[in-house]
Amino acid sequence: MTKQKKSQTDLNQQLADLTLDLQRTRADFENYRKRVDAEKVAAQQHGETKMITKLLPILDTIERAVVHLPTELAENSWALGVVGIGKQLTKMMEELHLQKVDAFPGVLFDPAFHQAVQVDESEGEQEVVAEELQSGYTLDGRVIRHAMVKVTRR
Repeated sequence: MTKQKKSQTDLNQQLADLTLDLQRTRADFENYRKRVDAEKVAAQQHGETKMITKLLPILDTIERAVVHLPTELAENSWALGVVGIGKQLTKMMEELHLQKVDAFPGVLFDPAFHQAVQVDESEGEQEVVAEELQSGYTLDGRVIRHAMVKVTRR
């Protein structure tokens, strides 16, 4: 083999090696970018969940206040203001994709969404919610707080 062919072969080999290195570097960078993007989304979701979880006790308190509103105060402007605040907060939470877990009486008990804190040992084959003690919520389909419920059988 002549010197010229050998140097051409060496150059072609170097080019192939460098091309492979470049392809690997691009693939590594693309994987890195995807991982960083996924970590950003996870961090944002974690932050949203943490913030909303801190607001849930306020939502619970307003909800209890509205449910236990005495009939003689139904037209009171202060009471109507509390009801309005509850509606605004509920609307804002819905805009953030916060959904209340279905936990009204008669709903089938689902441990993925409900936490049974009391069980009535009645006869029956199906466990159903007898009473909701505290609302549960999902955020973008993920449970951030289970509904605390009393369970009965029917």
